[in-house]
Amino acid sequence: MEQHIRRAFLDSRGLYGSPKITKVLNGQGVHVTEKTVARIMKELGLKSRTVKKYKATTNSNHRLPVQENVLNQQFTAEAPNQVWTADITYIPTDEGWLYLASILDVCTCKIVGFHMDERMTKELVIQALDQAYSLQRPRGEVLHHSDRGSQYASYDYQARLRKYGMTGSMSRKGNCYDNACIESFHSVLKKELIYLEKFQTREQAKKRIFEYITCFYNGKRIHSAIGYMTPNQRERMYRLSA
Repeated sequence: MEQHIRRAFLDSRGLYGSPKITKVLNGQGVHVTEKTVARIMKELGLKSRTVKKYKATTNSNHRLPVQENVLNQQFTAEAPNQVWTADITYIPTDEGWLYLASILDVCTCKIVGFHMDERMTKELVIQALDQAYSLQRPRGEVLHHSDRGSQYASYDYQARLRKYGMTGSMSRKGNCYDNACIESFHSVLKKELIYLEKFQTREQAKKRIFEYITCFYNGKRIHSAIGYMTPNQRERMYRLSA
């Protein structure tokens, strides 16, 4: 049992505590209780790495038109590519800030598009949106929710949403809970990667973030909100049943 627990812990990059380790082992056919896992982890000195949460800020001091809050904190979707949430966060490096724009599918918790750059411009978020649309190819209308930042409110970004047949939605001013899903992802990214490493260059940070999102977060990290599946598993389940 110790080997099973140690392997699951290492596969999670040392990020999972006893609840998720138990779910992983049970999913592999290893029947064990959370109490037993917690005891063995303590004996082995295995402790999940956690740090303080990250709190995002948004500059919405602009005169660009803003969309209504259509989503209104209804963070549910019946299938993939129905509701996407978008946001920007920043990562410190020795060269300066690196900005990350991400788009999350509410149904699967999958990061369907992202882009990184040294400047926080409208092109940053447009590139993330273009990638998401190109990879996902939504068949129906997508509700796209973001904060009121000038990048998302820009005429070019709103034009791109119309081009892709998407309905825009924006958070109320100063209400971070209106975009909780994607802000939660950025908080997880900070806790599980950014705060645990020091990046000398932006390129180094880009490579680690790319690997974290594509390989670990979408492909390996289980989520309690989607029945302890990975985002890729959740998406695949819907595609097979379609």
